[in-house]
Amino acid sequence: MSGYSALDLAPIRAFLTPHHDAIADRALAFARDHLLPMPAPTTDAEGRLQARRVLDHLAGSGLLAAIAPFDLRACCLIREALAWASPLADEVFALQALGAMPILLAGDVDQHARFAAGLVEGTHMGGFAMTEPQAGSDVGALTTRAVKDGDGYRLDGFKTLISNAGIADQYVVFASTDPAAGAKGLSCFVVPAGTDGLRFVRPLVLSAPHPLGELAFEGCWVPESARLGPEGAGFRTGMATLDRLRPTVAAAATGMAARALDESLSYVKSRSQFGRPIAEFQLVQDKLAVMATELTASRLLLYRAAWEHDTATTPGKRLTLESAMAKSYATEAAQRIVDSAVQLHGGSGVLADSVVDRLYRSVRALRIYEGTTEVQHLVIARHLLG
Repeated sequence: MSGYSALDLAPIRAFLTPHHDAIADRALAFARDHLLPMPAPTTDAEGRLQARRVLDHLAGSGLLAAIAPFDLRACCLIREALAWASPLADEVFALQALGAMPILLAGDVDQHARFAAGLVEGTHMGGFAMTEPQAGSDVGALTTRAVKDGDGYRLDGFKTLISNAGIADQYVVFASTDPAAGAKGLSCFVVPAGTDGLRFVRPLVLSAPHPLGELAFEGCWVPESARLGPEGAGFRTGMATLDRLRPTVAAAATGMAARALDESLSYVKSRSQFGRPIAEFQLVQDKLAVMATELTASRLLLYRAAWEHDTATTPGKRLTLESAMAKSYATEAAQRIVDSAVQLHGGSGVLADSVVDRLYRSVRALRIYEGTTEVQHLVIARHLLG
């Protein structure tokens, strides 16, 4: 495998343009120059501080420009490179896209300027507040309410597992304006941090440092101009957002998997047992072969989905099936690849400061957020069965 690079563009070349080649090179150079030298955060507090520093670096890199106008292949290449170097940096980029996408999809020109521009420029940090204690995959079960009050709305409810909670400058918030209508009664609002009635409740600590927490809305009033699209359009906006961005979650998975494979290749060549490098052992070679094959298959699925989106002749076409396949396969494969990397490293692979251990703790969440593997499989099956 002399000269092998896990993030080589050759396997996915058919889905890219020279413009994307340049973005991939720039993203990887940014990752190597700015992210690899950063010490990995070991606590939630360190993660919160580092997230802001990473956003400042991203703002100066020009990489956030891939969010608007939206270039899915570019966003995937960027997330892949960022996740290869720093899962936290990948999450910072991802939240800028996730916070901007509902505004770009459902907002008017004024809302684009007021709410989305700062996210794309990196001057504002975004948040996406959908999940509740009793409403994860079942979005229609949201209990946060938005009641008309004068020329605005008063929000009351509780959100949990919210990325960037407590550090975001604004949140896209999903709330029901018509509880009897279920999912069709959901609406979407932009709520700036510091708005009266919006309270950061507490941080939530993940297995890998990541700014996560809970938010409470207690009579939180926002003007009508904060609503994105008409009343009742929130579910459609939320699902369209997730459809567009799910392939980027797959890209984060392949980025982490690629780093795990790179680390494993380096390790097995340098580690000797029984008088020879363990790279010469057939069972080690078998693991490496499976890891590389699953990584390549994942990248082909995700970049095909991204290419389908970017080249669709129907504007706004949703690629639910392709996104579900890419997200579910790549995240599950990444879990297996990272687990194999830990196994190949032996005892050193479970040391808390090792790269593969950090990857092991970071990759797990990808199978859950923005649609669990099980939900993605249901989506795929429903397409098959009609």
